[in-house]
Amino acid sequence: MVTDSSPSVVQQPLCHGSESSALLEFKQSFLIEKFASGDASAYPKVEMWQPEGEGSDCCSWDGVECDTNNGHVIGLDLSSSCLYGSINSSSSLFRLVHLLRLDLSDNDFNYSKIPHGIGQLSRLTSLNLSSSRFSGQISSQILELSKLVFLDLSSNPLHLQKPNLRNLVVNLTQLKQLHLNEVNISSRVPDVFANLSSLTSLLLDNCGLHGEFPTGIFHLSSLQFLSVRNNPDLTCLFPEFHHTSSLKLLALAGTSFSGGLPTSIGNLDSLVELNISSCNFTSGLIPSSLGRLIQLTSLDLSRNSFGGQIPSLSNLKELDTLDLSYNQWIGEIPSWLMNLTRLRRLYLAGNRLEGPIPSSLFGLVNLQCIYLESNYLNGTVDLNILSEMKNLIELQLSNNSLSLLSSININATILPKFKVLGLNSCNLTVFPDFLQNQDELEVLLLRQNKIHGPIPKWLIPPDSTTVYLCLCSFRE
Repeated sequence: MVTDSSPSVVQQPLCHGSESSALLEFKQSFLIEKFASGDASAYPKVEMWQPEGEGSDCCSWDGVECDTNNGHVIGLDLSSSCLYGSINSSSSLFRLVHLLRLDLSDNDFNYSKIPHGIGQLSRLTSLNLSSSRFSGQISSQILELSKLVFLDLSSNPLHLQKPNLRNLVVNLTQLKQLHLNEVNISSRVPDVFANLSSLTSLLLDNCGLHGEFPTGIFHLSSLQFLSVRNNPDLTCLFPEFHHTSSLKLLALAGTSFSGGLPTSIGNLDSLVELNISSCNFTSGLIPSSLGRLIQLTSLDLSRNSFGGQIPSLSNLKELDTLDLSYNQWIGEIPSWLMNLTRLRRLYLAGNRLEGPIPSSLFGLVNLQCIYLESNYLNGTVDLNILSEMKNLIELQLSNNSLSLLSSININATILPKFKVLGLNSCNLTVFPDFLQNQDELEVLLLRQNKIHGPIPKWLIPPDSTTVYLCLCSFRE
C-alpha cells in the first residue's frame, strides 16, 4: 500500500463574523478624502473591504492582521488611509477586543477627542494615533492600557494634564517607546521616567516642558533615542555619561540646557545624531573627546557660545551634516575638514573665522550647502574651482572681506546650478555675467556691493519663476 507522506496544509481560520461586521461598520463611518492624509503614498486601504463574495474574509483585507490560530483580529493598520470623520465611544472599532496593535496615524478625525472607548482595547501593546487631528484632553482611559509597549500621540492638538505625564508613566510601566511631540503637556519631566528600564525611545519635542530635566534618564542603558527639542524653559546640566549608554539620537535644540560638554560625552560611542543647537552652553571650549564619536552622521552645535579653535573632528568620517554656526570660533577654516569626504552640508556662518577660504574645501565634491557668511574671511575667490562640485546648490559667502575673481575669467558653463547664492559685501562692481547661466536660482543676495548701472534683463526672472532677489544698496 502506498501512503501519501506529503505534509498536510494547515488552513488559517476565517475571520469571525462579528469582527468582520465591526470592521465594515467602522469603514462606513468615514468619508474617503485624499486631503485627509499627508503622505504622498497614502491610499484608502478600506476601499477593497467587501461584505460578500470573494475577498469577504476580513483576514485577507488590507491593513487587517488576524491570529493564525483562532482567526481573531489582532492588528489593524489604517495609517495614511485617507479617512475623514470622527470617532466616538460607540464606534464599532471598540468591539475588536482582541486587538494588540492599532495604527490610525496620518488620517483626519476632524478634531474629535480620543474616545473613552479606547480603554476597552485592554490587550493593546501598540497604539499610534499620530498626525490624525485628534484634539482636547487625552482620555484617562489611556491609563487602562497597561500592556502598551509603544504609544505615539504626536502632532495632534492634544493636552496631557488630567491625567498628566506622571500619571501616564506610573501606569504604563511596560513602555519602550513614548512619542508625544507637540502634545501640550506643560509640566516638569517626572523623575519616575528613570524607572522605565526598558525605554528605548522618548520623543517630547515642543511640549511646553519646564523645570530641571531628570539626569537619571541619560543613564537608562536601553535608551537609544532622546529628543526634547523646542522646550525653551527646560533646564539641565549634563551629567557624566556612562560607557553603557545606547544613545543614537540626542536632540536638545531650543532648550535651556547649559554649562558645557563633559569629557565623558566621548563615551556615547553609539551616537549617530547630536543636536544641541540654540541652547545656553556658555563654557567655551568643547572637549576633544567629541572627536571619538565616529558613528556621527549629524552634528549641530550652532547658536551657543562655544569658542576658541575648532577642535579636530577629522575622525568623524561618517558626517553628513556639520553645523558650527553662530558661536565664537576663531582661527582659520580648519584643514581637517578635507577628511570629511561624505559631508553634504557645512555651516560655519556667524563666527570669527579669518584668513582665506582654503581651495581644498572645494575638493569635497559631495557638498550641497556651504554657509560661510558673517566671518572675517578674506582673499579672492575663484569660482572656477567649483567645477567639480556638481552637487553644490547653496553657497553663502556674504559679509566677509572677500572678493570674486573677475567675471570675465569665470567659465560660467562649468559652475554648479545654484538655488541659493549669497554674495553680499563681496566688492562687486558689476552684475556677474556668470549669473546668466544660473537658471535654477531661487535666492540671490547682492546687497552692499559697489554695483552701478541698470539691472540686466537677464537677471529679472520670468513670470513663471519665483526668485528672492535682494539688490539693496546699489546705484543705477
